[in-house]
Amino acid sequence: MRSLPEADPGVPDLRSPLRYLWWNARRQMPPLLAGIGFATLWWLVQALMPAVLGKGIEAVTAKDTRALLLWASILLGLGLLQAFTGIMRHRMAVYNWLAAAYRTVQLTSRQAARLGATLPKRLSTGEVVSVGNSDIAHIGSSMDILLRGIGSIVAVITVTVILISTSLPLGLLVLFGVPLMAVAVGPLLRPMHKRQRVQRELSGELSTRAADIVAGLRVLRGIGGEQVFAERYRGESQRVRHAGVRVAGIESVLEGAQIVLPGLLIAIVTGIGATFAVAGEIPTGQLVAFYLYAVFLIGPMRTFTEMADKITKGHVAAGRVIRILSVEPEMTGGTGSSEGGVLRDSYSGVTLQPGSLTAVAASSPDDAAAIADRLGRYAEGDVTFGAVELRTLPIDQVRSRILVADNGARLFNGRLRDELDVRGGADDDEVRSALHTACATDIVEALPEGLDAEVAEAGREFSGGQQQRLRLARALLSDPEVLILVEPTSAVDAHSEARIADRLAKARAGRTTMICTTSPLVLDRAEHVIYVEDGRVLAEGTHRQLLDTSPQYATTVTRGED
Repeated sequence: MRSLPEADPGVPDLRSPLRYLWWNARRQMPPLLAGIGFATLWWLVQALMPAVLGKGIEAVTAKDTRALLLWASILLGLGLLQAFTGIMRHRMAVYNWLAAAYRTVQLTSRQAARLGATLPKRLSTGEVVSVGNSDIAHIGSSMDILLRGIGSIVAVITVTVILISTSLPLGLLVLFGVPLMAVAVGPLLRPMHKRQRVQRELSGELSTRAADIVAGLRVLRGIGGEQVFAERYRGESQRVRHAGVRVAGIESVLEGAQIVLPGLLIAIVTGIGATFAVAGEIPTGQLVAFYLYAVFLIGPMRTFTEMADKITKGHVAAGRVIRILSVEPEMTGGTGSSEGGVLRDSYSGVTLQPGSLTAVAASSPDDAAAIADRLGRYAEGDVTFGAVELRTLPIDQVRSRILVADNGARLFNGRLRDELDVRGGADDDEVRSALHTACATDIVEALPEGLDAEVAEAGREFSGGQQQRLRLARALLSDPEVLILVEPTSAVDAHSEARIADRLAKARAGRTTMICTTSPLVLDRAEHVIYVEDGRVLAEGTHRQLLDTSPQYATTVTRGED
């Protein structure tokens, strides 16, 4: 399946799930039409078999061997054609299912990368995860069912024409009976649609709750809150179960209708046909053909109700996908360019000189984090980069040139080397140098497979301090033009903190670096220290100068101790 273009003029109308399904169908129209063609031929072959079998029975009744061989040969040919078209229909159904499902994965993955930091602010984890867990399957099924659904419509029309040409009453009975049965299941679709939507939303909320509990399990055990959250999870899971039972109630009625309604049609058609045969109006072979046609109609009728069910589920799933695709990133960029230079936040007054190691100490950690977000273009602000405003630069250029690394960054599962060298361009010496600077060499040496060791989800096999040091090594390997570190040593011991501070200054020599911290060990190694209070720069200088000249700074970095 080919990759989706970055800017596609056929992007779906974000206001309508049905338009999204139609857009998906148009993107795979050739294989979809091929599948519909094979499915239609597959159904038509089955629709013609009762007529051929009836002719063969008439030949047996008339003891016409030549005619019997002829119709037997035709029946064999139809059987072989049915086998071929059935195989091709199934192959095209699987292809279309996969194409629609994984096109949705491509779209949502690209949107997640585009949203970046906006995604967790606007959408819950469970809502995003449920798209990959179940929604793509329903969207794929909605494409798959189109093949058999359209083919079954053609088959019913063919059978109706054959019956009308043979017996007008029976043909009219099928002509009006099939639409009536389709209408009979219509009232079930709206409540099923509503219940499925509720059940999906509750499942998404439960997934979010589970992710939060797993992520904070260590803290919960520390404060003894496991039982409380377990009870909450149990209560929410019961709500999901009840919602699932309500959906199953509607689906069971729909499944029952797939059996009962065609069964009634079979009984009526067979009864009337038997009456005509007893009266001598139709031969025995046609009676058998009528019965087989009535039995055959079970397949198309079940497909009709299955199509209604799967398209309804696909509609609900498409609505969730549209909800993700309709979110716009909080931060957007322009088309300008900058050769770099001084990075300045006008609101706070924080100014980063090119090639210097600057530390920002704030009376409130939130103020330092807000400054880092504005300088990294994760929040709106009047920021200049060299001679141009940061907001005028393309957002991907900002992300590649200015890296903000905080303690909210995650370690992902996979090979440790790939986790650290995310761009794949660093050699072994560069990796070892970054690990040495972050005091993380011992972490890798303790792993049996070293850099080839597999990292578990969120790096849960590492302690908080180890994760922090590995994240720092990853940030250093990225080697951005401007590196902004937010509390990079808050979870390590004082001895490691001092070594990191010394090595960091040497590793980033000549590169613009800002560290948000109140650690005296780190501040003492910085070339320039900026003290921020109430979001504004209050004092600047070296660490030792500020200790002598700014009582507020001294109080902040010494935690009020003499």
